[in-house]
Amino acid sequence: MVIWTVLPPGLRQKTRPVAALDYWLKSALRAFIGRDVFNAVLIDRRPEARTEDPVGQMVAALDAGASLILFPEGQRNASPEPLLPFKSGLYHLAKARPAVDLVPVWIANLNKVMPKGEVIPVPLICTLTFGSPLHLAVDEPKEAFLDRAMAALLGLHDLEARPG
Repeated sequence: MVIWTVLPPGLRQKTRPVAALDYWLKSALRAFIGRDVFNAVLIDRRPEARTEDPVGQMVAALDAGASLILFPEGQRNASPEPLLPFKSGLYHLAKARPAVDLVPVWIANLNKVMPKGEVIPVPLICTLTFGSPLHLAVDEPKEAFLDRAMAALLGLHDLEARPG
């Protein structure tokens, strides 16, 4: 939600967050916000219950002209580490659509602005730092790409943490 709100209105209309189906369909209000306000690409995190391939869902949204907001960790980070390991979906998306710009964005103060379980941001200061687009290199292994993507995001965190 925080990234979506800083986008210009024209871009916001075609930008869709990729989000957990179980979270956004938990209540009628969340379902309305997820489906009708954000037009989220809802991913079932239970592989045994899926009726759609998550990467296929994201590719279909891109092919329909959408931009996507996704969190490659796959879940909210409650650890003291700045990032959790990335799930493989980012790699598979990059492999399926190698021309798509994958722009890392660091959100400082996110856990205070969007506490776990909240749907509406708390009016506190946070900053977003946008990095340079990433692309999958030819024949780049999954682990190398995910490590490079994590390093790019951590580099934005390091920029944010520097004084002045």
